[in-house]
Amino acid sequence: MFLRLIADNFTRRPRRKFLTAAALSLGMAVATAALSVSLDVGDRLSEEFKSLGANLVVTPEADSLPLEIGGVDFRPANSGAYLPESDLPKIKSVFWHNNITAFAPILELRTMLHAVANETNDYRQQSDFGVEVPVIGTWANHGLHLSDGSTFRTGAANTNPWWNITGNWFKDDANECVIGQKLAQRQSLKIGDKVDLEGSELAPRSHAQIDDESALVTIRGNTRFLVTGILASGGPEDDAIIVTLNIAQQLAGKPGQYRKLYVSALTKPEDDFARRDPRVMKPDELERWSCSPYVSSIAYSIKQVLRGSDVRVIRRVADGEGKILARVQTLLWLVTFASLLAAALAVGASSASSVIERRAEIGLMKALGAGSGTVGWLLAAEQLLLAFVGGCIGYALGILLARFLGTKIFGVPPEPSLLVLGVILVLAAAVTLLGSALPLRRAARFDPAPILRGE
Repeated sequence: MFLRLIADNFTRRPRRKFLTAAALSLGMAVATAALSVSLDVGDRLSEEFKSLGANLVVTPEADSLPLEIGGVDFRPANSGAYLPESDLPKIKSVFWHNNITAFAPILELRTMLHAVANETNDYRQQSDFGVEVPVIGTWANHGLHLSDGSTFRTGAANTNPWWNITGNWFKDDANECVIGQKLAQRQSLKIGDKVDLEGSELAPRSHAQIDDESALVTIRGNTRFLVTGILASGGPEDDAIIVTLNIAQQLAGKPGQYRKLYVSALTKPEDDFARRDPRVMKPDELERWSCSPYVSSIAYSIKQVLRGSDVRVIRRVADGEGKILARVQTLLWLVTFASLLAAALAVGASSASSVIERRAEIGLMKALGAGSGTVGWLLAAEQLLLAFVGGCIGYALGILLARFLGTKIFGVPPEPSLLVLGVILVLAAAVTLLGSALPLRRAARFDPAPILRGE
């Protein structure tokens, strides 16, 4: 009988029921879109922030140790320690190895640009190009062999995606280079030219290799490289020559070593707990901190596997990601709260009007012996049925809205989630009961006698 009464009452007054369901549907649609985008915004922003480059930098620990006496730093200006390249595969063995998307070692040096070979392979005047130039050794798209037998592709093309290359990156197994655009303009260099650099430890080459343009050629102590691309970075790299790390190690006389390492990792925005010093944490706090993909916890894990290293967070990237993500999520939560409040007010107004119209019906039910609890449950069940219908319609509309917003903002729509559907149905029920609480309470306390007398 109880279910029959609910079904009969649900089909009566369709216009009022439609308005209530429409208010709920619109509120739940906005809430669905906001929740769907909010759950997806972290991953999308992480992908967008990858375009900002690496968020961690690794340097030798010895460089971070001061050598001061009486306030005077006695470290030589050109001093610096190096890190072994052989330890780099260990980075992909840390707990958050899947979050480490790329890394690129850097070795910088300065050497002399002695000569440039043109297309006819004749030399220009050496005096015109006997200038000192910075050289940067790194990986472009390097295949790193890991301990599990797999190969991880990484390099500056991933850690510095804003670097604009006209032409192609150099190959790791060839004597090729990329020239910064400012240096190329000053020296009138273009793709396909060959440049000679002075090195400290160059292996002699046979005469047979001199005719091979892709081979390393030693001429008067110089090493010839083929220019494969022009780099525009907007930074100091525009005045440098970029070569593969192995070649830079030969030029600098530092085999198997690098000076700096940039790491790009997917992280979670930091909160107050993330910024605590792990050295003073309790064991359970350290475990919880280590099991969260904070940029600081990933830096800590990298430091554990790279001996003699100092890992620092590039705050302009990490802080920017955290602040923007927090603001976007706050905005989405405010929009969700506003939509739920509007839906609750609409449901409350509709419920109050419905109770006033049904005073005679409620008075008759109570006169026939229905208790206040029974009347209240009957009216609440009708509202919950409306909440279910409005929540389902709102979820469907919200998914369409979320896909539109996701496509416009991030280029990729968020995927539908059963979790969001469950949350929306619970929110619809809560909003409906909250909005109709006062009218239902008033209806349950109606005195049937004055109502039946027409008062």
